[in-house]
Amino acid sequence: MTTYGLYIYEQVAEQDFVGPQQVFAASRHIAGTGDTIVTIAARPEPLRGAGGLRMIPDHTFADAPPLDVLVLPGTAEVARHALSDPGLLDWVRAQAATVRWMTAVCTGTLILHAAGLLRGRKATTHWAYVEELGRDPQVTLLPDMRYVRDGNIVTSQGVSAGIDMALWLVGQIHGPDHARAVRRLIQYDPAPPYTAEV
Repeated sequence: MTTYGLYIYEQVAEQDFVGPQQVFAASRHIAGTGDTIVTIAARPEPLRGAGGLRMIPDHTFADAPPLDVLVLPGTAEVARHALSDPGLLDWVRAQAATVRWMTAVCTGTLILHAAGLLRGRKATTHWAYVEELGRDPQVTLLPDMRYVRDGNIVTSQGVSAGIDMALWLVGQIHGPDHARAVRRLIQYDPAPPYTAEV
């Protein structure tokens, strides 16, 4: 059984964590396992995402269960919102020492960077933040990759790229055929606007 943790915070980009959450939920359905999916925030109060979605976290840093996978989603102002939470970086560093997979979507990569977890590693992020992350010579930036795995840390580009990353992740946990079944169940076969036939 796998426990997935999704970190949420005020003004988080909803799709950054809801996309992976749907992949994990579909994976659980297909596998028939007792996998657990929880949201975790600094405090127990309700939050509002960047698109207006209201959220109530399942746990706080203080009472979160042991995790196998942690997803750090992004937002346009990650420094002002996520990084202002007291104890976040200490909690992330502690999780990095115990989780099987530490992952980030979009500017969630900047949380990993602020926690010092990207030193000497390859990573990617949303195209609008490539220059910012690229200022650190200790990070090898791969801006054209949808997701990048370096050891047990996996980073992805923005928003929808988190789904790609999550599908790869369930393939690592349950096998490639399982990941293909999840992709089919959620009908993830993107046809970008203006290039798709209608």
